[in-house]
Amino acid sequence: MSAQAHPESINVKLHLWRQAGPEDPGSFEKVELKDISTHMSFLEMIDVANEQILEGGGVAVCFDHDCREGICGMCSMVINGQVHGPEPGVTTCQLHMRSFADGDEIYVEPFRASGFPIVRDLVVDRSALDKIVMAGGYISVNTGSPQDANSMLVPKDKADLAMDAAACIGCGACVAACPNAAAMLFTGAKVSQLALLPQGQPERASRVLGMVDTMDSLGFGNCTNEYECMAACPKEIDVSNIARMNREYLRSSIGSAEGV
Repeated sequence: MSAQAHPESINVKLHLWRQAGPEDPGSFEKVELKDISTHMSFLEMIDVANEQILEGGGVAVCFDHDCREGICGMCSMVINGQVHGPEPGVTTCQLHMRSFADGDEIYVEPFRASGFPIVRDLVVDRSALDKIVMAGGYISVNTGSPQDANSMLVPKDKADLAMDAAACIGCGACVAACPNAAAMLFTGAKVSQLALLPQGQPERASRVLGMVDTMDSLGFGNCTNEYECMAACPKEIDVSNIARMNREYLRSSIGSAEGV
């Protein structure tokens, strides 16, 4: 619609995934919405759908959200088969209804991955990502007064790469988009942001070994270079972080075997 202005409102047919719990088979529920403002965000449109469902005596669809500003990573939805929706570089909460046309049918599902069990409807349990971070995605420091910011010099190229990796919000889109349900882009970003900095060197080996081993134990798959993870990532984290993580893991595994 580049040659003309977007309409102020559209009608859409929603197919919302409904699942009472992890053991329930689940199914789609159809909801038709009229005169939806194209200025609404996708989650605001779901709010309107829930109001209509409640008015009809039904049970509102459950979905995760918090900041609605694209930084909390909670809105784990697959829209018409695309993780976070059709627009690149945004989370579902930053997707607006102007991305859809009048009369569109929109299928809304939760993230699908063995590491993300469905809690109810569109809500999935992403706590496995927290467990990966807890296995080493931090720097151990003593409490007390902070060091001066300039006391430890960081090369500009390393700082830029670390900041790019640290942009990961842990939404899990990479896992949901990957045909193997791999968490390697997430884990690679969390390993990279610390491995690139001098502050992360003391625990460099134990960090990557702990995080990767935990990732594997939680049932996530392996990377086969499909690049779907990078395409779906709302922060556009680069797959080079996966390669860096693999190098770090190999280096640390050899050092561990040799008792270094």
